[in-house]
Amino acid sequence: MGKTKTKNQKKGREAARRVAEETFSTVPHTFVFQRGQIGRNVGQLVLDMRRVMEPFTARSLKVRKKNVLKDFVAVAGPLGITHFSIFTKTENSINMRLARLPKGPTLYFHVAKYALIKDVISSLKRHRMHEQQFSHHPLLVLNNFGTEGMHIKLMATMFQNMFPSINVHKLNLNSIKRCVLLNYDPVSQEVEFRHYSLKVVPVGMSRGVKKLMQEKFPNMSKLEDISELLMKGVNLSESEAEQDGDHNITELPQVYSGRGNMASQQSAVRLTEIGPRMTLQLVKIVEGMGEGKVLYHSFVSKTEEELQEILKRKEARLKEKEERKRKQEQNIALKKEKRDQNKKRSLEGIKRKRPQEGQVSDDEVEDPGIPEDQAPAEESEDEAEYYRQAVGEEPDQDMFPSAKRKRGPGKSPIPFKKRKLSPGKGPPHNKKSFKSPDRGSKDGRKRFGDRKPLEGRNRFRKSEGGKKFGQKGGKGSRFAGQKKRDAGKKFGGQKSFKGRAVMKRQKGAGGKKDLKHKKEKN
Repeated sequence: MGKTKTKNQKKGREAARRVAEETFSTVPHTFVFQRGQIGRNVGQLVLDMRRVMEPFTARSLKVRKKNVLKDFVAVAGPLGITHFSIFTKTENSINMRLARLPKGPTLYFHVAKYALIKDVISSLKRHRMHEQQFSHHPLLVLNNFGTEGMHIKLMATMFQNMFPSINVHKLNLNSIKRCVLLNYDPVSQEVEFRHYSLKVVPVGMSRGVKKLMQEKFPNMSKLEDISELLMKGVNLSESEAEQDGDHNITELPQVYSGRGNMASQQSAVRLTEIGPRMTLQLVKIVEGMGEGKVLYHSFVSKTEEELQEILKRKEARLKEKEERKRKQEQNIALKKEKRDQNKKRSLEGIKRKRPQEGQVSDDEVEDPGIPEDQAPAEESEDEAEYYRQAVGEEPDQDMFPSAKRKRGPGKSPIPFKKRKLSPGKGPPHNKKSFKSPDRGSKDGRKRFGDRKPLEGRNRFRKSEGGKKFGQKGGKGSRFAGQKKRDAGKKFGGQKSFKGRAVMKRQKGAGGKKDLKHKKEKN
């Protein structure tokens, strides 16, 4: 079972966390990204530069095609980003821009040569790179940047501000694991960019003792005594011979990680390149963030008169912009004033149309509605009574739903029931009922009730002269003696029912036929 944390350990870790947060917010941070189509190799170069700038950079920054530079500037403030490193590619060259947020300056570099991390590692026999090296920022070393020239000093300042500054008196040597070297060549005016891994080894001892202090213990199976290893250095290759000199030997002020690196003792600092490499050439320096006055240009030089002319044109554009802005503000103010005047005149016209000054009409009064604690009032019967007196008729039920229907004297309040009609009387609209004896006797036609009942079940039998469905005519018809001439009769002499309109048409057609026959005889 593990030990529980003590009170002092918790306090110490909390204090260290607060200090780390404060330090993280004060150091510079850099965005490394690309703009446009750059290809696979330059894309890998962007990722390698992010490794160089770790841990104070966005390692997994995602860039989309629709993103513009303003998008990165907008998020840079809340995230504490101080610098941009932007890579672009054209048909002829690869370019890199270093920009200081939020107001510049911006340095434009031409990448003459470059090599990726994988290319550098593949060229070395033994490389030394691990993840612990990238937990701390690299140490920046500048060489030959002290020459005269405003652009050289500005370039050196830009590189210095991209990496955290160090305090020599409070620096912990164990946090220095990497080194970035920038060397300026005054003849070619190029900047060499190199990235190294740093290692410290003790000096002043024999090769055998160094071998014992290494992580891999030497093979001593062929030795009779350990003194042979310490005194003679048997079975050690010549490549392990000491190649350090005065150029890389120093006295350590602190205990450094590694065996034998004690304080106040001689140790050698060894560098192993881990990449990437770049050869940069400064093209120009712009005053603002991607735009503004050109402070330096390596290919184009202008006289003092041309510079003054450029400044005058720029001032004229700024004045014109201010004038447009002032006119826009005046137009907005005039429109607002005119809108307020129209609104005021409208309100005055509404007041003049009222019958009395200060009196509010019934139409404009808002109905407060029925209070929640008050029941709705019942509608009076006076309106229904007034309607009866004025019109002389009973109002409809939907007109006054709450008013009771007025009944005559002596009548029961029970609602009317639908009465059955007697057999000898017709309906209220004086039409003959279906059950009346004289219905259908107008034209001498038979009613449905006058049909003769069918006698027995033997009328469908074959012995009685019935025919099959396929046979036509004949004396013994299947349907009990039905004849062709009796086309209107069915089921034993029953006439088919026809409407009045059909009967009238047939009667009229028959009359015209008889009249035509009489005329022919005459």
